[in-house]
Amino acid sequence: MIHAPVPLLTVWYEGAERLRVGRLASLERRILFEYDPAFVTAGIEISPFELPLKPGVTEARRDLFDGIFGVFADSLPDGWGRLLLDRAVERRGIARGQLGPLDRLAFVGRNGMGALSYEPDHSGEFAGEGQDGKKQNKILGRRRKSDAENGISLDRIAEESRTVLAGNSEEVFDELLRLNGSSGGARPKIVAQVSEDRQRIIHGGGSLATGYEHWMIKFAFSQDEREAGAIEYAYSLMAATAGVEPPPTHLFRTRRGRYFGVRRFDRNGDRRIHMHSLAGLINADYRHPSLDYDAYLKTVMVLTRNMAEVEKAYALACFNVLAHNRDDHARNFSFLLGENRRWVLAPAYDLTFSHGPNGEQSMLLLGEGRVPGVEGLSELGRKHSLKRAREILDRVQSAVARWMEFSETAGVAKKSGTRIEKILGTKS
Repeated sequence: MIHAPVPLLTVWYEGAERLRVGRLASLERRILFEYDPAFVTAGIEISPFELPLKPGVTEARRDLFDGIFGVFADSLPDGWGRLLLDRAVERRGIARGQLGPLDRLAFVGRNGMGALSYEPDHSGEFAGEGQDGKKQNKILGRRRKSDAENGISLDRIAEESRTVLAGNSEEVFDELLRLNGSSGGARPKIVAQVSEDRQRIIHGGGSLATGYEHWMIKFAFSQDEREAGAIEYAYSLMAATAGVEPPPTHLFRTRRGRYFGVRRFDRNGDRRIHMHSLAGLINADYRHPSLDYDAYLKTVMVLTRNMAEVEKAYALACFNVLAHNRDDHARNFSFLLGENRRWVLAPAYDLTFSHGPNGEQSMLLLGEGRVPGVEGLSELGRKHSLKRAREILDRVQSAVARWMEFSETAGVAKKSGTRIEKILGTKS
């Protein structure tokens, strides 16, 4: 099939009311953007550092985010979501390398994270396509009917995800692409609606059903250990005790697996909330970590102008370092824009035992990545004149020292819990 690139996109802000943000254009391998005059008048700063509100055309840097502006790059899936889209277009005879950033945003359409949406919307373009479209439609139809009657089967989605990762399936792409919701991260995941009692899970598209909330549920990656979900759940419990503020989490237990879920914080009911990653905000390439927690705290202060938010950021820095969460790259920190047009830290997410590049912390601590610790964290607190730094650090240390308690609550196997405990014990 001949691929016709998307030359022009309209960007919308899906806040309390739907507003036209502006237009994105692709011209001779350059990405250009111009704010709509009415949006400039409205005064909503969606990306105050790198794409401030002003009339006229702005050109994106070519060396970051595939040549697109960071605030729009935040809408694009990476890892698992990108894999699904790449496989889907290749089934139509289009090489993944032919897709430009505007093409990918069109496939996100109105289904992205945060409050931005894009037109034309190509997000539903792949339903029932492929070498045997009629057969796939019948299969998807039966599954949707079963899901509507019985709820989504997490075990089935987990098995289908493993099949996709192995490259052995055609028929499950459409469903997994639809369920992914353009979420980021390497591990397979779906967006779904979960009942308030956590007992029933239905498809996440469209308006919320009565008594349901928007959630994201993760599945094991091919090289993940089997207990990844339980470990991440234990970390969420430990983080909450440490004074870090994760969103509500749950470990969904089934006959064949345990799956970690988190309530989405870019949704308040059906109202969408604008979200901006640290990477997109300051044009930082999260694939090649180079940021320091010192710069992170400075950014928080400049953006939020609130010392309480800086204290939250400091608590998260302490937790990531002491709990050995070394996958703390710049896309794993985000900010939310409230209805009052003030920025706050997003709840802490992707908190788990992990290793960074070459085993080091992805985000440096005052230049140290290999063995960051309490001394560096204390110095970080002093450098930013945080009066509660000692109190915050002590609370995190106390929570991390109770790791085995959280591990047992989450049902992590003793062998895995003990292995993690030995590493955490070296950081006190």
